[in-house]
Amino acid sequence: MAEWLLSASRQRRVKAMTAAAGSAGRAAVPFLLCALLAPGGAYVLDDSDGLGREFDGIGAVSGGGATSRLLVNYPEPYRSQILDYLFKPNFGASLHILKVEIGGDGQTTDGTEPSHMHYALDENYFRGYEWWLMKEAKKRNPNITLIGLPWSFPGWLGKGFDWPYVNLQLTAYYVVTWIVGAKRYHDLDIDYIGIWNERSYNANYIKILRKMLNSQGLQRVKIIASDNLWESISAAMLLDAELFKVVDVIGAHYPGTHSVKDARLTGKKLWSSEDFSTLNSDTGAGCWGRILNQNYVNGYMTSTIAWNLVASYYEQLPYGRCGLMTAQEPWSGHYVVESPVWVSAHTTQFTQPGWYYLKTVGHLEKGGSYVALTDGLGNLTIIIETMSHKHSKCIRPFLPYFNVSQQFATFVLKGSFSEIPELQVWYTKLGKTSERFLFKQLDSLWLLDSNGSFTLKLQEDELFTLTTLTTGRKGSYLPPPKSQRFPSTYKDDFNVDYPFFSEAPNFADQTGVFEYFTNMEDPGEHHFTLRQVLNQRPITWAADASNTISIIGDYNWTNLTIKCDVYIETPDTGGVFIAGRVNKGGILIRSARGIFFWIFANGSYRVTGDLAGWIIYALGRVEVTAKTWYTLTLTIKGRFASGMLNDKFLWTDIPVNFPKNGWAAIGTHSFEFAQFDNFHVEATH
Repeated sequence: MAEWLLSASRQRRVKAMTAAAGSAGRAAVPFLLCALLAPGGAYVLDDSDGLGREFDGIGAVSGGGATSRLLVNYPEPYRSQILDYLFKPNFGASLHILKVEIGGDGQTTDGTEPSHMHYALDENYFRGYEWWLMKEAKKRNPNITLIGLPWSFPGWLGKGFDWPYVNLQLTAYYVVTWIVGAKRYHDLDIDYIGIWNERSYNANYIKILRKMLNSQGLQRVKIIASDNLWESISAAMLLDAELFKVVDVIGAHYPGTHSVKDARLTGKKLWSSEDFSTLNSDTGAGCWGRILNQNYVNGYMTSTIAWNLVASYYEQLPYGRCGLMTAQEPWSGHYVVESPVWVSAHTTQFTQPGWYYLKTVGHLEKGGSYVALTDGLGNLTIIIETMSHKHSKCIRPFLPYFNVSQQFATFVLKGSFSEIPELQVWYTKLGKTSERFLFKQLDSLWLLDSNGSFTLKLQEDELFTLTTLTTGRKGSYLPPPKSQRFPSTYKDDFNVDYPFFSEAPNFADQTGVFEYFTNMEDPGEHHFTLRQVLNQRPITWAADASNTISIIGDYNWTNLTIKCDVYIETPDTGGVFIAGRVNKGGILIRSARGIFFWIFANGSYRVTGDLAGWIIYALGRVEVTAKTWYTLTLTIKGRFASGMLNDKFLWTDIPVNFPKNGWAAIGTHSFEFAQFDNFHVEATH
């Protein structure tokens, strides 16, 4: 059939095109420039009756939380290569939008991100890595849209309550300082600001936030609400004229490609302001390809933002590898440009915010969808997807069954597009390795003698972009280093005088915030340390532990010795620990098991089988007090563990049957100041 179609089109002296797929030499993707009498649907692309909604861009989230944690520690040139694949125009994912967490000191999925205001009188706009990431994105794409959104908030805002709306002015002030600080210290213009990720909004707070933004000359910063469901915020806006006025964008999460009537009635921009969060396999890529089209076709959403940007966190944390690409090995430099990057490129490289969707978009007769966008200056981009149900399931919500089958689809260009002479063609086929293509440029499609029509043979799990733009490119670098396990011998003395980042490499805070610290009281061996800096529980987004904890290393570590100098700052009630085989993190941190070796300022020690301290293996008295440095050593081998204080055994050969493996960790008994130094792990798997 394919050979006959090609010969038929050659007889019409019109350039045709094939893409090799499957066995060598077999034409699998015939294009016909005139509508041959093949069965299938016909789809008109026309701007005669005006255009659809304005396109606002495709983006991704860093944060919510700590999803870019390991990225900052990558050596060059690999770190820059990863950033190029994400942000560089006409190279890889070429993202239009970067949305970041406004760090609030709380656990927000895969870790905590530090606030710019840990305490009421504290301001520091160099903590964490989101400032750096936004600058790197802007460096590559000066036009990228920047969004900030809080997940958790520092505890002092709640005045003793786990609630950010106790003092509306104070919380608005806190958020506005972040926006002002972004400009003052980093020359970053934040374009949009959110309310409280996937939690309650407060209409009065939104109004106060708008007034405070205006009072600071930030009229250009737009407000997104409410980063949760469509229903409540949409209905409230229809009933409250002032709220309606101050909300610029209605953002919903994981909408399943559908919006609701009230949201559409507002006439406001509708965004899927968080979506995807699916393993970045080809099925994840299929999910992403389907929703990028169908969020507009079904729900009129003009922006879709993926959680998350890059999977730069330990893979065994919740939602491992749910980024557009994977970069979770700074110690080796290894990273993987996953298929969702190239699915993104099908839209991002051939559109820009400010383009418009055509009104003529929709579903294909035998499954799949098509959208078309224009810049109003004669350029046209058409994106067609035929993702099957089996290979495009997102992590949420439930996807009702649908069928996709092979079909011929004829597209007819009308209106201002009828005279387009040529379209560039980019192609992706997901699935079996033997048939798989990612963002492959095919021969261009000539339309001169075809009355603006062409026919495509479409199969399951394909993506086509047909465009007048000639700037598309599949960027590439030499392969990165091979994957390696975390080093089995690891040391950090934290002796960094002017750290570029506030957090020590590879430590992933799961409750609390651990920062480089210059200990002015100790000019000697412990002048530079790592310090847990929170002294009260944050306004939480997830179930933070009651203890602070930072994990590090290889989740598969079984037999290991952890040694660390520790310094309790809180007299009487203070306490610190080192731990091994820690088996949970992220939003599950409260239930983490492992082997935890604690010492307390009241002169006691404890060995527990969990972070919460319910499973007690041993306890006793020991000469320990606050404001003194001690060296703790924990050795775990097979089914037994032993502990030393200042290189003398304190307890030995305690049976430990569970867990069998996990990370190393350090932490404190409560939200209290404490310091750590000369961390050292020796591990065997």
